[in-house]
Amino acid sequence: MLEILLPPPVVTAVAYTDREDEPCFAGEEDMIATAVAGRRREFVTTRRCAREALAGIGVPAVPIRSGPRREPLWPSDVVGSLTHCAGFRGAAVARSGDLAGVGVDAEPHAPLPPRVIGAVTAPGDVEHLAELSEKDPSVHWDRLLFSAKESVYKAWFPLTGRWLGFEEAALTVDPAGNAFTARLLVDAPFPALHGRYLIGNGLVVTAVTVAHP
Repeated sequence: MLEILLPPPVVTAVAYTDREDEPCFAGEEDMIATAVAGRRREFVTTRRCAREALAGIGVPAVPIRSGPRREPLWPSDVVGSLTHCAGFRGAAVARSGDLAGVGVDAEPHAPLPPRVIGAVTAPGDVEHLAELSEKDPSVHWDRLLFSAKESVYKAWFPLTGRWLGFEEAALTVDPAGNAFTARLLVDAPFPALHGRYLIGNGLVVTAVTVAHP
């Protein structure tokens, strides 16, 4: 699904299952030394996807460490993003000369818990979700909003080094184009970020790319 959402400079790799007892890549073992079995499999598979995607842009396999906010630390000339949820692991990478940033996210296509809505919406979001639901109640628009903002953050943070709260990006969804725009409500080097989404196989998958100025 990721490859459909992203332009040609981006290379993706996905997996829908984990390999039992797949070993951890050298240089990453300490990151999951105390993890439970399920978390370990999730980590190993997602990192494998990352290296498969890196190979697609000619980058050799390397350990992919995590930064202070758990962001993946890519080779110096690479931008990329990772995602995982039940039944899906994925990675997207590009050369930094081709794109300034990329963010991807996958979520189960299911309603968000009601208590979460208030924490992930910006001014205008709740009304927009109501409009979308009235037009097409088959889509869990609240989950799409959550996933889109996750993709926005994953593209934003490597570019700025700054936290971006859910309430600091107001989302507008274009169902006809399977697209969305996040208007940033903070001081930013760009006023908005744009992305695309797909819904299928029980998943909501979103992706954001940031072009060079």
